[in-house]
Amino acid sequence: MPRRKLRVTGAPEAPLRAALAALRTGLGLPRGFPPEVLEEAERAAEAAPPPSYDATDIPFFTVDPPGSADLDQAAHLSRRGTGYRVRYAIADVAAFVTPGGALDAETHRRVNTLYFPDEKVPLHPAVLGEDAASLLPDRTRPAVLWTADLDADGRTVAVDVRRALVRSRARLDYAGVQRLIDSGTAEEPVALLKEIGQARQRLEVERGGISLGVPEQIVTEQDHTYRPGFRAPLPAEDWNAQLSLLTGMAAADLMLAAGTGILRTLPAAPDGAVARLRRTAVALHIDWPHHVSYAALIRGLDPHRPDHAAFLQECTTLLRGAGYTVFRDGDLPAITTHAAVAAPYAHCTAPLRRLADRYALELCLAAAAGRDAPAWAPAALDALPRRMAEGSRLAATVERESVDIVEAALLKDRVGDVFDGCVIELADHRPTVGTVQLVTPAVIGRIEGAHLPLGERLRVRLTQADPGTAKILFTPA
Repeated sequence: MPRRKLRVTGAPEAPLRAALAALRTGLGLPRGFPPEVLEEAERAAEAAPPPSYDATDIPFFTVDPPGSADLDQAAHLSRRGTGYRVRYAIADVAAFVTPGGALDAETHRRVNTLYFPDEKVPLHPAVLGEDAASLLPDRTRPAVLWTADLDADGRTVAVDVRRALVRSRARLDYAGVQRLIDSGTAEEPVALLKEIGQARQRLEVERGGISLGVPEQIVTEQDHTYRPGFRAPLPAEDWNAQLSLLTGMAAADLMLAAGTGILRTLPAAPDGAVARLRRTAVALHIDWPHHVSYAALIRGLDPHRPDHAAFLQECTTLLRGAGYTVFRDGDLPAITTHAAVAAPYAHCTAPLRRLADRYALELCLAAAAGRDAPAWAPAALDALPRRMAEGSRLAATVERESVDIVEAALLKDRVGDVFDGCVIELADHRPTVGTVQLVTPAVIGRIEGAHLPLGERLRVRLTQADPGTAKILFTPA
């Protein structure tokens, strides 16, 4: 789930915060950690044994949204002959979690960190997730250190992964990194993020991978007022994401070669779904020649144009079948690739916030060392896909319902007002129900009415906005 920019302040009984609290209660989410879990986490924070390999001389840096404390990844980039060396350190959560203990059981109940506008429900207690296990600057931390050597085109030629002690030197954010690179003032380890990121993007195009540039819906605070908006990702975010993709692809290859692992998979879209998307393109007056692939088409779209943004929103329907696939003892699954990545891929770079990553990292360490993984890692594999699917559905519900609540709170005094909008989606087999994106304020909501023109501007009237029910509703004006 994307991290939201919104931070809701004010008294807990204020309508907006009360509605968010009611959402958490309705979803049955925990309000804290049990005492035995906190006690175990505090002991682990003090007693985790350090790995023998010392990499604290490498000046790592992190790139995260401002204010983040749960820092999963730290990077160091350098040249290697005509190619590159990517060092990518991942928080070693397994160094702090006792298999079968109270903390382990609690993370299996939670599965993911859940982000709300006013707070988060974390996967791990703060003493670990935001301190002892987090790759904070100027702190020596245990990590799973990936070293990937790339050729001049950015292709992987060698991979090593091992436990190591690391020490980040700088905590950067995306906007700051973008400014440093654009101004030419970034030091080489940061400046290479653009060079390596663009090389990996070219390889993504070559293999048929897909990165959707759908604008992110955000809510920001300005003069004590919350305002909705849309934000396109910065290039630095895409370059940084390529490092995570590089590591996830390397992890998948290691586990496949070893014969035991957990992959993030996505089947190719069925012909019917692609045919539906082609019909949407026609409705939006987007030229899609039959000889042009889906991946090539979306790279030429401008997410700032309403018709293109609507089409990109529709494209996300082809990515909804992603799941986790486990295998063991050389019995490989029928599907090993992720269609959007266009390669085998594994989640392994966010163990502070996602349960499956801890297991993937342990299996990769064993595969790289040519040894069997500790028994706790393969023993948990069979149950992980179901648990992760449940966690993903819950995270999606939290994001969708939270945004609905905030939008309803923003618009609750404007019922009856008319806005300019654009229908960006129609329900399957229900052409009278769809989704409308307003021009201003930047709100996305449900619309009901006859003759909804997909991708075209229209005037809409707000008929409902109640943060208590977390719903807004529009009709054609």
